[in-house]
Amino acid sequence: MHSPTDVSAGTWRQLLSGRHLGTATVLAGGVALYATNVYLTTSLLPTAIDDIGGQRYYAWTATVFLIASVISSMLVTRILGAKGPRGAYLIALAIFAIGTIVCALSPTMEMLLVGRAVQGAGGGLLAGLGYAVINAALPKQLWTRASALVSAMWGVGTFAGPAIGGVFAQFGAWRWAFGVLLVATIAVAALVPSALPAHTAGSTTSRPVPILSLALLTAAALLVSVAGILSNLAVTATLVLAAVILLIAFVAADRRASHGVLPPSTFTASSLKWVYLTIVALALSSTVETFIPLFGQLLAGMTPLAAGFLGAALALGWTLGEIPSASATSPRAVRTIVVGGPVLVAFGLALTAAFLTDQAGAGAIAAWIVGLVIAGAGIGIAWPHLAVGAMNSVSEPGEGAKAAAAINTVQLIANAFGAALAGVLVNLGAPSTLRSAQFLLITFAVVACIGVAIAARAFPSSRGDQP
Repeated sequence: MHSPTDVSAGTWRQLLSGRHLGTATVLAGGVALYATNVYLTTSLLPTAIDDIGGQRYYAWTATVFLIASVISSMLVTRILGAKGPRGAYLIALAIFAIGTIVCALSPTMEMLLVGRAVQGAGGGLLAGLGYAVINAALPKQLWTRASALVSAMWGVGTFAGPAIGGVFAQFGAWRWAFGVLLVATIAVAALVPSALPAHTAGSTTSRPVPILSLALLTAAALLVSVAGILSNLAVTATLVLAAVILLIAFVAADRRASHGVLPPSTFTASSLKWVYLTIVALALSSTVETFIPLFGQLLAGMTPLAAGFLGAALALGWTLGEIPSASATSPRAVRTIVVGGPVLVAFGLALTAAFLTDQAGAGAIAAWIVGLVIAGAGIGIAWPHLAVGAMNSVSEPGEGAKAAAAINTVQLIANAFGAALAGVLVNLGAPSTLRSAQFLLITFAVVACIGVAIAARAFPSSRGDQP
């Protein structure tokens, strides 16, 4: 078994030039499409509703997208094994393009929801393939930098999405925003035949789909997604509890399955389970950004546009933290970075909470930005090493692609639970926006603190420490 810290790193020049440039562009482009679509839709949805109606379905545009993404993310390794990197990407991009066309042409909100579900199915594949194909299409020394590049696309999407959606919404041409997304999808697809191999050494079509595991995880995602859009605290808590029970059942079923969603190494003495749990802690913490724009408007009187970019501060820190972190190669440095990541997240969120106040002025807003950037940087510095750590923590080399693809599934589920928990905390603080913000930030700072202990087990200081 490989040690999760036994990873060397090539250079950015090697990744972004020559024969690897096309591969890196496709991997990053696929995730950028997914991320940009998330934020683009959010920014133009009010304008779309003015045009086609469907206010009562507002929250469901995100819910159906997330559920479809979770389902398709669990099928990444099956499609990759059956069709190879090239075929898998073309399928994912085709599904995403079809969903985007449906969204652009939707005459009603019901049809827009159909388009969003199809987009989610394609997007979940793209996000999962972004990690899984790193293992198959790039040399090992480039995995860390490629993981950093792929993850950094979430930061790109955080800025590009609101900018594109906002501009077209401003002129009442919200459908054309999806048109831009479609053109970008076609551009990425055009690169696939020359950038990705048709097959990989471990390709196979014989693995069955783990129906029970998929059903349990999908049901958990559905319950927690619905919980996140309800205002009744008791019902929300009940649904979250039921989702947790389903997750436990999923782990039990997947552990017994001969070909489960998670690699078999997840349930052995390897550090893979701790790597995934560290990803859970960081992904949960990142969901605070959902409510940051709301707090900016209500506590500081910021305009919607300014508050939207305040919410992007965490994603900016995430991107800024990843790029230099990917240069670290020694096991000691990697362990320090990964364990230090949740520390920075906790500190950044606590700093932001400390400066929360009603009628906040420029000084408080500046402190919020600093705190959120620090928190985002904590996630960013750890993320590329967690991705590579997952690939290198498997018992069998052939499990690497599955371990990488499962990163996205783990992240999506954590995001769903994080969004639901955030909604519960905000409702607990209501009607006081200040109290809601304090509950949210302090609770997730505590989650990040728990992540410190988990990260230490994911990247033990020596082989002898490995659990």
